[in-house]
Amino acid sequence: MEKTIFKINQMDCPSEETLIRMKLEEFSSIKNLSFDIPNRQLTIYHQGHLNSIEKAILDLKLGGHQLNTEVINEMTFDESSNQRKLLWWVLIINFTFFLIEMSTGFISNSMGLVADSLDMLADAFVYGISLLAVGGTMAKKKRIAVISGYFQITLAIIGFIEVLRRFLLNEQIPDFTLMILISLFALMANGLCLYLLQKSKNKEEAHMKASMIFTSNDIIINTGVIVAGILVNWLESNKPDLIIGSIVFLLVVQGALRILKLGK
Repeated sequence: MEKTIFKINQMDCPSEETLIRMKLEEFSSIKNLSFDIPNRQLTIYHQGHLNSIEKAILDLKLGGHQLNTEVINEMTFDESSNQRKLLWWVLIINFTFFLIEMSTGFISNSMGLVADSLDMLADAFVYGISLLAVGGTMAKKKRIAVISGYFQITLAIIGFIEVLRRFLLNEQIPDFTLMILISLFALMANGLCLYLLQKSKNKEEAHMKASMIFTSNDIIINTGVIVAGILVNWLESNKPDLIIGSIVFLLVVQGALRILKLGK
């Protein structure tokens, strides 16, 4: 058996982990995957086929490269019995905050919150792809990935059009208080999701430092919406909200394109 460690530069939240798992599922030579999201490292225990595995990781365009590989003794791996349950929990958390942020985004007139809600929906889709297709065929997973990818892109395009409309017209200034409050709750929800998923892989990581959580791209987005809310109040303008909304819509499209690659 071989142990190979990869550095995945853009693996900054659990949804990237799920994408990688789906991509590598076809390799029967892989015996176990160990993810270290805070340090952006993936350890693969496998029996040969390293070149094909490396190519699959590079195809995801997450900035992956091999650090080292070594031959080790045979090992046995025990899958966590509560992994499916925890995946359901993070899916529910993400989808709930999609509904909360989408509704409050319209109420507060904030495109930043609307865009962040789509980012939450994108993560929920990724978890859902794995859960809905458990025990199913790879073809089934690919169909689900294609549907969810195109759906996300459609929503993001609609969002871009609305941002452009609000930029050209003299729209009402968003409610910065609601923007900041909801984004703080979303930030805590993302931190909880990352905590749960890390806990499911290794009990020793259940008490990981808070700084590890802040490696999550989702939390950076939440922070961006909070800053935009502060700037909306300070400048008395809706432009900071529209700018952060545009950035998040771009990130949603980027994530959707990654999911679509899995459908090929």
